Amino acid sequence: MSFFKKLFSSEKKETLDKGLEKSKTTFFSKLSKAVAGKSKVDDAVLDDLEEILVASDVGVATTLKVIERIENRVAQDKYLGTDELNQILREEIAALLSETHSGEATEFEIPKQNKPYVLMVVGVNGVGKTTTIGKLAYQFKKAGHNVVLGAADTFRAAAIDQLQIWADRVGVPIVRQEMGSDPASVAFDTLQSAVAQNADVVIIDTAGRLHNKINLMNELAKVKRVMQKVVADAPHDVLLVLDGSTGQNAFEQAKQFTAATEVTSLAVTKLDGTAKGGVVIGISDQFQIPVKYIGVGEGIEDLQVFNKYEFVDSFFK
Repeated sequence: MSFFKKLFSSEKKETLDKGLEKSKTTFFSKLSKAVAGKSKVDDAVLDDLEEILVASDVGVATTLKVIERIENRVAQDKYLGTDELNQILREEIAALLSETHSGEATEFEIPKQNKPYVLMVVGVNGVGKTTTIGKLAYQFKKAGHNVVLGAADTFRAAAIDQLQIWADRVGVPIVRQEMGSDPASVAFDTLQSAVAQNADVVIIDTAGRLHNKINLMNELAKVKRVMQKVVADAPHDVLLVLDGSTGQNAFEQAKQFTAATEVTSLAVTKLDGTAKGGVVIGISDQFQIPVKYIGVGEGIEDLQVFNKYEFVDSFFK
């Protein structure tokens, strides 16, 4: 397929290759054992492949889709050698991702019609939400945008302090109140401040409590309503941050948050050092929500805009 011949940014691609190394190595060591001594893709190979994909946290429903696509290729081509399986997997998974990711951004861009562009970030504590916000702020600022952060996760003093540290590190203003303050009030103040400063991007952190979904739903709805008093169509993006290293637990979090609020994009973090990189494929497919960013390292530059072709190329290289 011609899109795999695309030239990728070498530095970014090296980071992605390294970040997915463990997932790729684990996947292919299992695949090699499954096809050892076999010359063609038969039912036994497909059964083994199904187990491998599920074990890589692609998820059962998405795995069955992939297997069905490969079965169709086998029926169509009459004979499919095991040496061709890697390329077929690349093509079919890229095609699957294309159903959710059409014309996605390749850089840290914001729509020109939205100013300020308001991004509300949701996710449970511990998934790398605050770190993702900090890295996003860095990347947007690096792209030439004026950024303002809002510390609306007021239920944990640590969350406010963490965001302050990132604001100082990146060199962007932050709007914060005391712990226990009304999150909607913080969001309102943040947007007012951003408008006054003629900011390009506003990133609002929110609390990550899932133990009471109704409270979370009501709180996020209130934050949205109050923001719209300042910017009529805010938020322009609701970004759910998921920890890729938790595998199936990330699926459950996605399920809970998409039930609590309208999630429009995903960031999957901590993909480096885990063998669960397949979770990106499964979550994107099952929830039909585009993965916008992936975290493939601890460095400030290691949050990348997700590109389906680069991802598949690195995973199946």
